[in-house]
Amino acid sequence: MAPVQNTTKSKLAAGGLVLGFLVHHLRTVAVPLLAAASDHDFLFIDTEHGAFSVQEASQLCLAALPTGITPLVRVCAGALDEATRLLDNGALGIVVPHVDTAKQARQIAAAFHYPPDGTRSWGGPPPAYLYQPPADVAEAQAAINAEVLTVVMIETAEAVANAAEIAAVDGIDVLLIGSFDLTTDLGVAGRMDHPKLIAAYETVARACRKHAKVLGMGGINGREDSARYIEMGARFVTNASDHAYVLEGARARTGFLRGLAPGAAATDVTAPPAEKKPRKAKPR
Repeated sequence: MAPVQNTTKSKLAAGGLVLGFLVHHLRTVAVPLLAAASDHDFLFIDTEHGAFSVQEASQLCLAALPTGITPLVRVCAGALDEATRLLDNGALGIVVPHVDTAKQARQIAAAFHYPPDGTRSWGGPPPAYLYQPPADVAEAQAAINAEVLTVVMIETAEAVANAAEIAAVDGIDVLLIGSFDLTTDLGVAGRMDHPKLIAAYETVARACRKHAKVLGMGGINGREDSARYIEMGARFVTNASDHAYVLEGARARTGFLRGLAPGAAATDVTAPPAEKKPRKAKPR
């Protein structure tokens, strides 16, 4: 076995719920420590929407390896060459957005796994082996294959329709629903309680159950919506981003302190934010 284990993949295999710390702005080696201190399981380093270079993303991955926090990187759609470079430099998993077909899923699975499971190239002693040459390369490749977490994102109606075929692909571990992009494609942008999105989650959840894959939930923030989709079986969950955490904590603290001013009502900094009542979906 490789000395560095993918604790997120192990927890999923045991039926657990895993939570991701989305990284857009932070760049220091303290990031995985902050994720661990706040009870997350993995880093979700976003090179699709964030401004990370491969160098910056790889440094975060390497910093995470000794902490038990799993470093995952979301690459741009189709950027499989960048993804394999990140796997060679510390990432223990890759998230690929906008996967609509089983053909795409097979290409992704092949690219991220060494032969005979795929076509990934051996780049020398990897970080998973702490850069020490393994005694048996074939054994090391098999061990690393077992640790890599491959996540494909379901973000269109086409992808939902093909969910069963995508889930059937060997080497794919998680079908992560990108809820914002999916609601946009469905014509109900941002409506996380809309029947169309609920039906899409149900379809992907069935596909995951049938093929023993993990259902992922992305972009869902409200309590009622989160509870709904986790009850459907979502176990790979992207939590808030670094800037969202900063804003939430900062606003709570400034609200509390300003509430101490004479004549102002004090605010309990520990109280959860008020739940917004979801809008009722209009029948179509």
